Amino acid sequence: MRALRIHAFGPVENLRIDDIDAPVPVAEEVAIDVASAELNFPDVLLVEGRYQLKPRLPFSPGTIAVGKISAIGRDVCGHTVGERVFAHLPHGAFAETVCAKAEHCVAVPADIPSDKAAALGLPYQTAWFALRERARLSRDESVLVLGGASAVGLASIGLAKAFGAGRVIAAIRGQRGVDLVRSAGADEVVDLTAENLRDSLRSQVLAANSGQGAEIIIDPIGGDVASAALRAIGWNGRYIVVGFAAGQVPQFNAGHLLVKNISVSGLQSTDYRDRFPQQAADARREIFSFYRSGLIDAPIAARVPLERVAEGLSMIRDGVVKGRVILEMNAHERPYD
Repeated sequence: MRALRIHAFGPVENLRIDDIDAPVPVAEEVAIDVASAELNFPDVLLVEGRYQLKPRLPFSPGTIAVGKISAIGRDVCGHTVGERVFAHLPHGAFAETVCAKAEHCVAVPADIPSDKAAALGLPYQTAWFALRERARLSRDESVLVLGGASAVGLASIGLAKAFGAGRVIAAIRGQRGVDLVRSAGADEVVDLTAENLRDSLRSQVLAANSGQGAEIIIDPIGGDVASAALRAIGWNGRYIVVGFAAGQVPQFNAGHLLVKNISVSGLQSTDYRDRFPQQAADARREIFSFYRSGLIDAPIAARVPLERVAEGLSMIRDGVVKGRVILEMNAHERPYD
């Protein structure tokens, strides 16, 4: 079979296609013939060797795969050969066939195309756990989403509205992306390029939220934005750290946490896959249900064949694409919708 593999950590352009033996599932695994896979920013970090986990070289990147089961291990129950499933993997999705733990696979409803199922992947799983598990979002609460035009940002906006949030505020850089976050469901938009962000972000949020601070903040950015955002949170607010896209780990003023009863929580969503696979599967089913009901969407900006995955990852790395980038094993040369 063909697999896109990395032999030494470095730029995504170093990825190459190898012809290797197809994997055989062990007792608790299934083999999946991949139809579509999702490209994500963590894949870029994994290839570059900057992610917190470093698989043994050589390996195939890619954490989200959708396809049909072609073989099952002897101890697998609840899945059958020919079933189309969504699989959440540590890595390996950028290949024609991949093996996954059966408990990390969820059946894909017949009316969801494989590319769309993949597009509803890792960012939505992250946003689901950020809002449901870490923030404990209640109906009608306000949510401020930093980096609203990012993959996790858009997923957080959409899911917050699906969960019944009262007002969802998207924080983006300038005017680029306003239409995108509005289409995802944002009620209000604030500007992260405003002067004196420490004060201006708080003023913008109060103006957008009837004079109140946000009850929940979802932060995939970190850096200096985090300290400004903390001042825009309301009493008893919950601040959820899901990433450091700015490249800088934020430092929080404990005085603010104390006087406003603020809680700060971190989220590594893949831990739920490994520690609580049933909860992760339930989250996946609800995400699919929201999509089928028209409450959320994951626009696909580009589809690439296996030979062009490095190009797709470079678009994500360089921030030149808004929307999901999907590997399609049988994709035609049609880079954009």
